[in-house]
Amino acid sequence: MAVTKRNYQHEKRKKDLDKKQKKEDKKQRKLEKHAAQAKDAPDQAPDAGEAVPA
Repeated sequence: MAVTKRNYQHEKRKKDLDKKQKKEDKKQRKLEKHAAQAKDAPDQAPDAGEAVPA
């Protein structure tokens, strides 16, 4: 009875693809969150004439 070999390259590729997808999802969520915050509170930057505390 022959035992099948594991395909480590396939497992590594699957793991890398999953990691890449998770990273992309996280990046997209951050962009959406940032866009929502910018939409809720537009122009939070101080005016050019005001002094900015250091």
